[in-house]
Amino acid sequence: MKNNIILIILLNLLFSFNGISQIKEFDKLEMLYAQGHYSLVLKKANRILDNPEFDYSQVPKFYKSIAIMQLCQNELYLRKHPDYLEEAKDLFVAVKKSNEEIKILNAHIYELSALKKDVGSWIEDLKRKNDKKTFDLVQNTLRSIFENVPDIEENKPTIPINIEVEADITESKELRLQREVIINLAKNQLGVPYLWAGNEPTGFDCSGFTSYVMKKNNKIIPRRAIEQYEACKKIRQKNVQQGDLVFFDSGSGINHVGIIVSGKGEPLVMIHASSTKGITITEIEKTDYWLKRLYGFGTFVE
Repeated sequence: MKNNIILIILLNLLFSFNGISQIKEFDKLEMLYAQGHYSLVLKKANRILDNPEFDYSQVPKFYKSIAIMQLCQNELYLRKHPDYLEEAKDLFVAVKKSNEEIKILNAHIYELSALKKDVGSWIEDLKRKNDKKTFDLVQNTLRSIFENVPDIEENKPTIPINIEVEADITESKELRLQREVIINLAKNQLGVPYLWAGNEPTGFDCSGFTSYVMKKNNKIIPRRAIEQYEACKKIRQKNVQQGDLVFFDSGSGINHVGIIVSGKGEPLVMIHASSTKGITITEIEKTDYWLKRLYGFGTFVE
């Protein structure tokens, strides 16, 4: 008898959960979002939120929040709706404080991971456009939202922090030691936050980070990324190795620089100051954003 009661309770819970997960209004939000119809997602979410029938669920708030984050990446849209990002944050926080948090976030982890990547690219572009006002707005408003969202990419392994690379035996012992010192100095800064115009361990921007590391290795180099490229010795990709610099161009000239941590002939991996993650390690050839903007390589190790 007791086992039968437990079974009935479990079945009721199962049917109740399935009923919620198959609500056509929520399915429509998911479909429209997946298709990139963010304006329609926003309109439909607003209509659902105005209907007391759906007050039991946080799903409409969730979709309204992430739809706004997508829409605000359009400069004109954000200019017309300057308060929308704060509203999106408030909605997302409301979802996280609800008893549906785990169910909703786990069910939409892939959408959140993709959105995190989109917002990260947006922040990087704002930095390169020198739009500090919008950069600060987006960074300060959305940073906390994605703190615990994992980076999920198909067929892309996690990059280990302690990357071991084979030394180039054709170089002198002195040059190999220089490269080792550069990498150790750079890795010691992992986790330091991004800071606009920062050039010390309290916070770095991209060229502030490279100039700091090189200075600690007794090499004084220019402060800006474009000037570092102009001053360095240019090298071909096939000859790039740890301690060399890699430069990127988003269409308006060189505006990002990182330090190579991979070995000669290995897939390109850099340590750099990311606007979204601070000092971090990134596998360039498996990250479309950076690969498409790759410009060239240079070195101050000589």
